[in-house]
Amino acid sequence: MVLEFGLEMDWDNIRVFLSVARAGQFGAAALHLQVDNATVGRRIGAVEKSLRVRLFDRQTTGCVLTSAGDRLYVTAEEMEAQLLRAQGDLSETDMELSGSVRIGAPDAFTTMFLCSRLGKLKAKFPFLTVQLVPMSRTFSLSKREADIAISLSMPKEGRIVGRKLLDYSLGLYAAPVYLDRAPKITARSDLPGHRFVGYIEELLFTPELDYLPQVSPKISAKLRSANLIAQLNATIAGFGIAVLPHFMAAAHPELRAVLPQEVTISRTFWLLMHADSKDLARIRAVADYIYETVESERTLFSGR
Repeated sequence: MVLEFGLEMDWDNIRVFLSVARAGQFGAAALHLQVDNATVGRRIGAVEKSLRVRLFDRQTTGCVLTSAGDRLYVTAEEMEAQLLRAQGDLSETDMELSGSVRIGAPDAFTTMFLCSRLGKLKAKFPFLTVQLVPMSRTFSLSKREADIAISLSMPKEGRIVGRKLLDYSLGLYAAPVYLDRAPKITARSDLPGHRFVGYIEELLFTPELDYLPQVSPKISAKLRSANLIAQLNATIAGFGIAVLPHFMAAAHPELRAVLPQEVTISRTFWLLMHADSKDLARIRAVADYIYETVESERTLFSGR
């Protein structure tokens, strides 16, 4: 392949360059590529030597692209996009899908819903490998952190293609061990006298998770966690009341709904893919499976 620099380059080296540029660190790129740091350094050095330019400025916190690195990054992304399109065209002729598809999604959606429903996908595509990353954060499809991301909002920039997965509902839940010893709750005005479980405000990765002010401006969480599974476990153990998705609480019938008619919250799951890879057969197959599976169990997410 020939770059705008007029030099023939090794794609493997360019792939390493892209990984470092996106991660901002040699070590993080090495981890993503599953090679050692020395290999990453050697390949970046080979690109810099062949182009006779410095591509990165090394800093104590990582590395940033130089002006030459910025130019190469634009061309390298175009090369990557062309390869992905070619791969997508060729994969249309494959009878058996293979390779890996990485899904980045909120911890509750992945752990409490998707994990237990991947058996049919594996039976249909036995040579396909699915990688699940259940984390409470936003995934960068542009940096190839995931092939598919489940998000609570649509990104405002970048070459991202998304479609609405579904709306889901949340409500207040608590364990009998808490409710039986706490003051009785008959109206929203009773809530400020109770203990709540919630998110650490400064660690919220999206404003859509800031539920408690919507319930009442007079309450605040006395136990906070950035992980919704931890909040669920604290609620089951009887610490207090939490805002939980109905699809999550449904797996724990021991929990009681609190003011279900008065307090209801709605949010939206979006399914996102990068424009350059959305047409790859393996990615499209997994995306379609997620959409169809969620659609078939829509009532679980509505709380009905």
